[in-house]
Amino acid sequence: MVIFNKTDWFQLMEFHYPPVLRITFFSVLLSTYSVTIIGNCVIIFIISVNKHLHTPMYFFLINLSILDVLLTSTITPKFLSLLANGSGTISYSGCMIQCYSYFLMGETDILILAVMSFDRFMAICYPLRYMTVLSPRLCLYLALGSWACAFVDTIAPTVLVVHLSFCGSNRINHFFCDVDELLKLACTDTQYLNLLNFLLSALIVFGSLILIIVSYLNIIIAILKIRSADGRWKSFTTCSSHILVVFIFYVGTVFMSLRSVKSSRVDFNKLAVILNTMITPLLNPFIYTLRNEQVKNAVRNLWTYIENRSLHSQHTAITRNH
Repeated sequence: MVIFNKTDWFQLMEFHYPPVLRITFFSVLLSTYSVTIIGNCVIIFIISVNKHLHTPMYFFLINLSILDVLLTSTITPKFLSLLANGSGTISYSGCMIQCYSYFLMGETDILILAVMSFDRFMAICYPLRYMTVLSPRLCLYLALGSWACAFVDTIAPTVLVVHLSFCGSNRINHFFCDVDELLKLACTDTQYLNLLNFLLSALIVFGSLILIIVSYLNIIIAILKIRSADGRWKSFTTCSSHILVVFIFYVGTVFMSLRSVKSSRVDFNKLAVILNTMITPLLNPFIYTLRNEQVKNAVRNLWTYIENRSLHSQHTAITRNH
């Protein structure tokens, strides 16, 4: 039996597809990754430079965009490398860092979505107290608290995984260092560590889901009390983008709960990772821009400003030449 040293490498899954098909997948994934990074960075920039968007809702949206960039960057570059080469390796330390980063960003993402539901609850149910209660200081504390809770929740299992001994095959049946696949390579019994991972993850996932459900139950009650149809629709549209993002994210979470299901055609775990780390971060900027008039107006104003600056530069250049 071969025992792994901390300087050894893990072999990630191989892609036994024809080169043409791998190139196609690579091109699609690279395009998706590029659009994701650009889209989220544009959201961050627009909110940062537009004073009209300096509200709690958009502060949390900046946090969500930052997390989307970090989350997809944890997985996608290595995935691109695998598609380009057909197979690939990752160092022991790199594997542990990737494993921890993925779950840290993922759990923080879930907590930020829960905080955003509380933000919508305050905006709709207590509009007069909204800006007073959700002060800049409280918003900062809520964002930092989300990061801190995710850090504490994920650090203990990671430390335990780092101290495991790995032996036998070094092949990980995934395109990144998934903790469940790592535990399968351990020399010792890991059922207690599996249980710990499940309990800590459930605490974050279901705790956040309960907060989201309670917030939206109160939001629905408040909306139904509004007499005018226009008022009800306006209130609903302020949280429709968040509802859609939460739905997409938790679809991936449901898929991950089905990871134990055996299927010759579909691996739910890999599908969930692709959905939560590549598709959701790609869709979020479009969801929040296409369904939000304030963001769309900010984009239009920015584009108009860029065009005017370009025309002014051209006019100045022509004047100088003459």
